Amino acid sequence: MTSTASSPAPVRLAAAQMVSGPRVADNLKTAGRLVAEAVAQGATLVALPEYFPIIGASDADKVAAREKDAEQGGGGPVQDFLAETAARHGIWLIGGSVPLEASAPDKMRNSSVAYGPDGKRVARYDKIHLFGFQKGAERYDEAATIEAGDTPVAFDTPFGRVALSICYDLRFPELYRRLAGGVDGNDKPVDLIVMPAAFTETTGRAHWEILLRARAIENQCYLLAVGQGGRHESGRETHGNSMVVGPWGDILDRKLKGPGVVIADFDPTYLAEVRASLPALKHRVL
Repeated sequence: MTSTASSPAPVRLAAAQMVSGPRVADNLKTAGRLVAEAVAQGATLVALPEYFPIIGASDADKVAAREKDAEQGGGGPVQDFLAETAARHGIWLIGGSVPLEASAPDKMRNSSVAYGPDGKRVARYDKIHLFGFQKGAERYDEAATIEAGDTPVAFDTPFGRVALSICYDLRFPELYRRLAGGVDGNDKPVDLIVMPAAFTETTGRAHWEILLRARAIENQCYLLAVGQGGRHESGRETHGNSMVVGPWGDILDRKLKGPGVVIADFDPTYLAEVRASLPALKHRVL
């Protein structure tokens, strides 16, 4: 009898949507509960949203809550929570964004940090594109309190290559092309994009779903989008609509508003079939 190699098993992805408030301890408690709920449903990789530890009355509140990078001799309750939670459940855990120290004393780095099943950090990405928006009384200027990063980041797992990005990055497709074209000497395509966000209701209602599906389609990969989703204590309203998008642009699961978990399977066999049937990544010229 001739033996044949078995197909790679699907891996369950989860997005833990939140409506974070101004108290870090409360937010970590909520995040812990949602992660446990995702693990109970079989999740191997779980992502938390941008600013999951704190959304205060002003951007200065996030700066005040910043931590020194644990990999540089620092640490803090948020990084400790992520490392311990990943190890306890034996999962890949992505802390959507954590406020970390910047070179300027009045600013922070908005950093997405990923941990492996052993609780050790495997990647840190500092948000490159800083959001600016003004329409009537609604105004945002991230550059006033955030120090931008400058390096795209992806990391490898047993089931595929994962790209990190945050919120406003979604509008810049060249970032994801760069991630599939030589970061760290690696020219493998990205298999999963993780997109934690705190999209405003105004911009999210118009553009969020369209941009998510476009990034998944053009990069022929899965996309795990996890948002803040609701009315925060500060009065700010975030769009939510967390979802998992497949490489054909299909939405596999979603949640519109409020805290909760979005679950879907990452299927390596299906991913390979999509890329084989329409080899657009190989057809790139520019």
